[in-house]
Amino acid sequence: MCGIFAYLNYLTPKKREEILELLVNGLKRLEYRGYDSAGVAVDSAEAKDISIIKKSGKVALLAEEIKNRSDELNMGVTVDVHCGIAHTRWATHGVPNEINSHPQRSDLQNSFVVVHNGIITNYKEVKVFLEKKGHHFESDTDTEIIAKLIYHFHQQHPNFSFRELVEHVVQQLEGAYALCFKSKYFPGECVATRRGSPLLVGIKTRTRLATDHVPILYGKDADSNPEHRPHGRGEFPTLPRTGSTSEFEPLEDKQVEYFFASDASAIIEHTNRVIYFEDDDVAAVKNGLLSIHRIRRAGDDPQKREITTLKMELQQIMKGNYDFFMQKEIFEQPESVINTMRGRLNFENGTVTLGGIKDYIPEIKRCRRLMLIGCGTSYHSAIATRQLLEELTELPVMVELASDFLDRTTPVFRDDVCFFISQSGETADTLMALRYCKLRGALIVGITNTVGSSICRESHCGVHINAGPEIGVASTKAYTSQFISLVMFALVMSEDRLSLRQRRQEIIDGLKNLQNQIRDVLKLDNKVKSLAEDLYKKKSLLIMGRGYNFATCLEGALKVKELTYMHSEGIMAGELKHGPLALVDETMPVMMIIMRDPVYTKCMNALQQVTAREGKPILICEENDKETISYSQKYLEIPRTVDCLQGILTVIPMQLLSFHIAVLKGCNVDCPRNLAKSVTVE
Repeated sequence: MCGIFAYLNYLTPKKREEILELLVNGLKRLEYRGYDSAGVAVDSAEAKDISIIKKSGKVALLAEEIKNRSDELNMGVTVDVHCGIAHTRWATHGVPNEINSHPQRSDLQNSFVVVHNGIITNYKEVKVFLEKKGHHFESDTDTEIIAKLIYHFHQQHPNFSFRELVEHVVQQLEGAYALCFKSKYFPGECVATRRGSPLLVGIKTRTRLATDHVPILYGKDADSNPEHRPHGRGEFPTLPRTGSTSEFEPLEDKQVEYFFASDASAIIEHTNRVIYFEDDDVAAVKNGLLSIHRIRRAGDDPQKREITTLKMELQQIMKGNYDFFMQKEIFEQPESVINTMRGRLNFENGTVTLGGIKDYIPEIKRCRRLMLIGCGTSYHSAIATRQLLEELTELPVMVELASDFLDRTTPVFRDDVCFFISQSGETADTLMALRYCKLRGALIVGITNTVGSSICRESHCGVHINAGPEIGVASTKAYTSQFISLVMFALVMSEDRLSLRQRRQEIIDGLKNLQNQIRDVLKLDNKVKSLAEDLYKKKSLLIMGRGYNFATCLEGALKVKELTYMHSEGIMAGELKHGPLALVDETMPVMMIIMRDPVYTKCMNALQQVTAREGKPILICEENDKETISYSQKYLEIPRTVDCLQGILTVIPMQLLSFHIAVLKGCNVDCPRNLAKSVTVE
């Protein structure tokens, strides 16, 4: 939920001004992950201590503060070796202010500083222990206990290396975290680790890499040894030193730069060579050498971390000619849906190939049921495709919110197939549900937009939706790409069914025309903006539909809530007379999605019920549907496509509407209040 960025240059001369500018720019790339406050930690002007600059609010305010302190920071001095860490925060523990901002420090002398993404669930117990040892706390965060705990271990074991100190600290922590450490006792060194929260390192060298992997070194089996866990009595044991001290040198010479980040979007402008960390990896850079050590668990075998070459382009994460990332991503959907289908759907012979799950299709066809599990927008993409999956697979399909799924301890069996849908691949509730199902023997299929994410790595197989980087907090193009990915899966499952051949062909024909139809819908932008001008001062908005378009109602209402802070509700039109009709009068804004599909007559009944109560609905309907249009003076006409794909076209006006209302109300479109892009905490 927060953004971590760290930069280490070794024998690569950089002015202090360049280092700070690089750190701030890295945070700007990550600001969609958190924007309550931001901070950096760099060596002080004398390079003997650490300077911390923090500011509540946007990264731009931090940049201004750094500029104001430029004389103090000796911006013109060049350094050959330096480590700086930075953070942009989405508050969990403690209100957004400078004291609660990261980096958090161990003491008044800034002996150790740390940046943290995630939540430490046992921080209160650790805090009590440290207070008994004489440590005083200045913030309300759970992160401060990490900085003070490593300082405590350093006082107890002054001969430990930086990496060993970090290993012993994380053995005492419970919860989800990504951490990056800096210390005045270990100048020019950086140590980073993760458990349940994303982290990667980019490597930039002046010569080619000597190898394409980093071997993993193992420490002792810390998690399985009760002597290495908190005793539950407010006391921590004295920890022995663990593991090998050998290091891995990936370079032919030692000029190197390392970039640690929560997301590849922060480092793509510097390098496309990255290593994705896995849970319990501890990565340390010392004397320009990178070593990855792993806190060993029972049954671990020797492993390697592959160096991945990113295919992301810098222009993909830039706004281009658009004012907002969300606006850009909405208008990218004609291309993103084609990228999702590219190389998978052959329109000439009507075949669909999903390479990531190809070998598992026979097993999936023998399963008891399909379970689609996700949160928020990803959950809505599952609802949007459930009806088609039931039709083409003839299997029972359950759609579950990941958080509720875990709360109910839902029964899962070995012959179930569980789909886990997440744009980031790091959504905490979805990841926990995945592990729950995996332990019970189900086949795990990941549907994500992020290569190297936790869901990607922990699934048995999966589909990468190829939507491209999505920076705006409110998901848009990922929704339509998830939708199409699940439709393609349904087509794969029905490819040998003669009785479904005609149905499959009409869906494939619909997918073929989708790009141009989306472009036609986007041409309604000015008309949607005009509707937004009528709605943005209202306090509530009801969105009604049924059948294949019910998911559009839910997703549209979610977008309105996310972006405009206006109450909105997606209502199943069939439930209108069972309660929601009481809300309808001449002042209540109502949108209704009515397409010429199998539930058209039922939707028309609901429309008549609304107009009979003096409601003035705004309609989303098919082009040239004069009968439906006659019921309202405000309407949007959408191109006709096959019924199961209509939801892709009807959701785009809702994305545009929420965007324009947010702009008119002066809301922050890309970074709505209280929200962050990747929900890595429960």
